[in-house]
Amino acid sequence: MNVSAPTICMDVHVTNPGQFFACCGVLELADRLWPEAEGCFQDTSFLIWGTGGLRQLIDRLQGAGLTQLDPADDKSSPIQIGEPFRLRLDWWQDDRAGGSGLKVWAGSMEGVRIARAMLAALSDPSFGQPGLFNVGMVVNDPNHPEKKVEPFYFDSRRAQNAHSRDVGFSLNDLKLTSTAFPAVEFFCLVGLQRCLPLPTDRPRMFDYFTWAKPIPAPLLPAAVTGHLPAVGARRYRFENMYRTGQKKHKAFSVAVPLTHGV
Repeated sequence: MNVSAPTICMDVHVTNPGQFFACCGVLELADRLWPEAEGCFQDTSFLIWGTGGLRQLIDRLQGAGLTQLDPADDKSSPIQIGEPFRLRLDWWQDDRAGGSGLKVWAGSMEGVRIARAMLAALSDPSFGQPGLFNVGMVVNDPNHPEKKVEPFYFDSRRAQNAHSRDVGFSLNDLKLTSTAFPAVEFFCLVGLQRCLPLPTDRPRMFDYFTWAKPIPAPLLPAAVTGHLPAVGARRYRFENMYRTGQKKHKAFSVAVPLTHGV
């Protein structure tokens, strides 16, 4: 157990899958910046022990930049995060491990453009604070500031009223723009690269587990899927639900705590 003070503290609602996997993403990046960084959930926070703070990590991340690895595919191209992170993101193309089943964007949505916009938004000083996952805003395209960019829909706060039957009309069809949570959207995209949730026997339903003792990033897959019971695992279930009548676009729903453990 790490007895020193954590260098990063983030407020988190663990029943929001987007925030959960965003925590995994921050730990992933912290480990690549500060080897042997560790993290865990504690009450309503996610704590990381490293050698630097949240603002420093975000600044280095923005300096690293994002590269579209397939110039011919604006929609689903793999993305490379530059040095010093050197991380390839392509989990949404993985049929074998089930990553493709978690892809939420489709149609005219461009994955790289969304990721760049969400990352650019993190330049706001408020994202260097513990409440970064609760900072909401309308996000602009950094290359075309007059244009707005809709998020991936990882954050379950958007999923609750995303379907046209809930709001009375289709936000997607009318091309309306609403508040996004950039830190959740971007860091969740990163977190899912290493930390895919556990599939269930129900279509589009997945389980994940929190943990209460600090672990390093290489142990994240085992912890997220409940294979480290000694770290105080708690289980949650969510749906990658359809948010449009065409059943193309999806969104992560609010997770339900399960009484049974591993």
